[in-house]
Amino acid sequence: MKVKRKIAANEIYALAFGLLLGLCIWKFGNPVILDAKISAPNFFSEFLNDSWPTHWANWIFLPFAIASGILAFKNKWPLPAAKSLWLLPLLWFGWQIVSATQTVDADLTTTTLWQFFGCITCYFLGALLFQNFQARNFLLIGILIAFAFCLVRAADQKLVEFPRSQQMLVEGQRDNWTNMPPEMLLEMKREQIIVTTNGVDVANPAVLEKFSKGRVMGTMVYPNALAGIILLLLPVSLTLAFSKKLRPAIRATTIALTIFLGVGGLFWSGSKLGWLIAMAMGGLYLFRLNWPTKLKITATVIVAIIGLGIFAARFHNYFAKGATSVVARLDYWRAAAQTTAANPILGTGPGTFQRPYAKIKSPDAEMARLAHNDYLEQFSDSGIPGGIFYVSWIFLALAIIGRKIWKSADAISFAIFTGLLGWFVQAFAEFSLYVPALAWTAFALLGCLIGNQFDKNRQTANLAVK
Repeated sequence: MKVKRKIAANEIYALAFGLLLGLCIWKFGNPVILDAKISAPNFFSEFLNDSWPTHWANWIFLPFAIASGILAFKNKWPLPAAKSLWLLPLLWFGWQIVSATQTVDADLTTTTLWQFFGCITCYFLGALLFQNFQARNFLLIGILIAFAFCLVRAADQKLVEFPRSQQMLVEGQRDNWTNMPPEMLLEMKREQIIVTTNGVDVANPAVLEKFSKGRVMGTMVYPNALAGIILLLLPVSLTLAFSKKLRPAIRATTIALTIFLGVGGLFWSGSKLGWLIAMAMGGLYLFRLNWPTKLKITATVIVAIIGLGIFAARFHNYFAKGATSVVARLDYWRAAAQTTAANPILGTGPGTFQRPYAKIKSPDAEMARLAHNDYLEQFSDSGIPGGIFYVSWIFLALAIIGRKIWKSADAISFAIFTGLLGWFVQAFAEFSLYVPALAWTAFALLGCLIGNQFDKNRQTANLAVK
């Protein structure tokens, strides 16, 4: 009876924490360094529809962190057997604190340290409390509900909201805004959707361009972040959709909706790297199938041809214009390397890339707040030791659990691992580490996988699920 009571408590906590991560996906899709620029909602409609200030996530998360510590201590769950997988994250976070003593911007660093605290807490929580497969499955409930909502929101943006909003702005400007209620006009001015130029109210050209491009973001801060959450969670969503436990009609409908919303969301996000990573992830799945080698190769080639064909058709205008975002990222990365060379031990402080970049960026380059490369930013912000600790931690974690999972028959664990692999690869060109919705979810799942693979009782738990 005692064992059953512990498992039940663990599952309830996993469900609650999964709902917390789902709330993050819904409301905390902004980088934490933009917290000061996010206004708190004043009305119920804003509370429901708008993003929340990211520091709210810290206060919501803190009780869960305390409860997880009490629960882990009470049940005396051991850390994973591989010492490097718990020592490296502690060294990394410890070095962030050391680097913070010499930061060039204390406010940015404090905000970033809270975010990193959330990352390692989610990681250890997953490794300690969600070691069995039942807890993992309960954790996924809240996460995947929020993910589905995010995808539906993205589809609505593409098919309804953006076209309707663009038409409303064009017609409103043409009619001198006489077709719009005064309250709505004032609200749109406050949100900079309508701006005043030479004494005339006009639709913000940047907003019109956004609607014209049609790049969706769901509940995330911007389109590439949507691509990140899709890379992370679509593999496990598809794996569950193909479950034989569902009735045939329900199964077919679930599969069709998951593919439409997931692949459609990735396509509509306009993420070039995200699309290429998704292709590679698909190839990884093909080589795991129990097919003859020649058939695997043939299928992979076909997928590559189709995927690259869609990529070329979707982004040919982008490359014809000179691939501006690639050029911009090269300047960010150059600046990160230059900053690392100038501050090799402690860096400039966690989350402070924008401060040195403002001084050394190319004259014609756009200003950036983050390096768009989570690994380089660790070197730039916290010096060479901080960068080495982080890169070593992620590489070893993925390598160790990847080798174990490849040999296992657990489809859900492989799907979670594939999503994590894609997400961490995308981090070479994005700043997902600084977004609670993305980073906290990813590190909770990473810790969960490590706990699953090193739990001595995981086979018994797996049988219990079956």
